[in-house]
Amino acid sequence: MASLGPTELIIILIIVVLLFGVGRVSRIGGELGSAVANFRKGLQEGGKDKPEEAKQKETA
Repeated sequence: MASLGPTELIIILIIVVLLFGVGRVSRIGGELGSAVANFRKGLQEGGKDKPEEAKQKETA
């Protein structure tokens, strides 16, 4: 399978902008960026328990 070159990516971007409009594309990009940031934050905090939760797990 051939990879996408710069020309193909530009054509795809133009089609997306025509379909959705510039405002909606920028909003989708912002939401996607915040989703990735929240995902990374969740991965970093995934192994850490809050002190209250750790105490409840010990007493159970």
